[in-house]
Amino acid sequence: MASRLVNYIIEMHQMENPIRKKDMLKIINKKYEKHFPKLLERASFNIEVVFGMELKEVDAAKHSYTLVDKMNLPYNGMLKRGRGFPKTGLLMNLLGVIFMKGNSASEEEIWEFLNRMRIYAGKKHFLFGEPRKLITCDLVKLKYLEYRQVPYSDPPQYEFLWGPRAYAETSKMKVLEFWAKINETIPSAFQARYEEALRDEEERADPIVTPSESTNAPKRKYSISGVEFLPTIIEVDEEDSSLLS
Repeated sequence: MASRLVNYIIEMHQMENPIRKKDMLKIINKKYEKHFPKLLERASFNIEVVFGMELKEVDAAKHSYTLVDKMNLPYNGMLKRGRGFPKTGLLMNLLGVIFMKGNSASEEEIWEFLNRMRIYAGKKHFLFGEPRKLITCDLVKLKYLEYRQVPYSDPPQYEFLWGPRAYAETSKMKVLEFWAKINETIPSAFQARYEEALRDEEERADPIVTPSESTNAPKRKYSISGVEFLPTIIEVDEEDSSLLS
């Protein structure tokens, strides 16, 4: 029943129609009406972890709702007019898999995870389009993911890593918090990754400033695996930004 609510909410959002409790009650069996609050809670959870959007009540009297972006990434796929679903929820899932696998995940591990979400290579998804193109081309082009051949692998094998834009726009702690929520636990439950995320937070909070840099507007240097870098602003034209819409 929760899946019915998810489908209904998605459809209403795409059509820019109001999402109302009275209409949602019509699509579930009457014998489940008393369980509506729990069903709506589960549907809301599923929408958040897959799409990175939150179902919020906008009119308590009419029991009407709307979907709002919750991930707060600068390019969340909603740059164009309309109510297209952002793919930041899916992206955060992918970043979570990569982080939990030790900052790189094999192509097989990524597809194993996506298959559990009923997302399959070569099978067009009604919201995400062709998944292989999305994760190996679109998200790579936008520098959210890095897709590369494993060194010295024969026959060739491929792996995914975070792209520079992922490091610039989110953090290991934010991704771990998202991952913990998916698994209905707390970040510290993943002790090794939690400690790594804490170290990352400390590095981000302690920028390295060189003498040549302006004291009025210091640039922040970050260190990843011992390699320092300066985050850069990535220009994205309207055509590229639409890849996430």
